[in-house]
Amino acid sequence: MSKKSPHIATRIESFVGQDLDAHYLGYFDCFNRQLFYEAHDVLEELWLADRRGADGDFYKALIQLAGAFVHLQKSRPGPATALFNLSEKYLGRYPALHHRLDLAEVRALIAAWRERIAASQAQQFLKTLPPKLALRSTR
Repeated sequence: MSKKSPHIATRIESFVGQDLDAHYLGYFDCFNRQLFYEAHDVLEELWLADRRGADGDFYKALIQLAGAFVHLQKSRPGPATALFNLSEKYLGRYPALHHRLDLAEVRALIAAWRERIAASQAQQFLKTLPPKLALRSTR
């Protein structure tokens, strides 16, 4: 158990008992509220338990995606771009829909943010049109 575990438990408690792992759901909750560092921490706890498993690279890709936005929040476009590239690479190992996440949509999000970085517009878009991730319904 890490020192962060009690904090993470608080972040995921409302997702316990749902159809997907609470850490996974907590990641999306944090990410969509622009709590990118926290999203990273929440999913890292799940990744550490399964980093060599079938979903290890998938979780790593999502952690790197959140990390890219941490760098953007800190006005560090170079490291953000590097993490976007790594995230996209790892996502390429998974089917188009994985754990109810549409990976084509995630790749499109990555491409759009790389373009915003290239056009020096990332900071503006973080404030006005922050990134969002959505899981597909099971219905």
